[in-house]
Amino acid sequence: MATSDFASRPSATPTVQVENERFIVTEWRFAPGAQTGWHRHAHDYVVVPMTTGTLLLETVDGEATANLVAGSAYARHAGVEHNVIYPGDDEFVFVEIEAKG
Repeated sequence: MATSDFASRPSATPTVQVENERFIVTEWRFAPGAQTGWHRHAHDYVVVPMTTGTLLLETVDGEATANLVAGSAYARHAGVEHNVIYPGDDEFVFVEIEAKG
């Protein structure tokens, strides 16, 4: 899917599970073709995939893919602007943990 498909994609569903003075923990559920929408993280964060699949990442520098494996976490720094899209055929789920400091 290209950036021009932005308006026609369904939205991924975020559910905040924990929010306190130190962390924000959000479960993200993606139906096939769903996206997060363009956003920029204000905090460093860790993503823990609950399912295995490939995500499409739109960034200001272009598109990239990320192959995620259930239970295999990764970390990113705050500040990168991006849109996360799930082009697969089944639901995709990950948990995002943002560290407020």
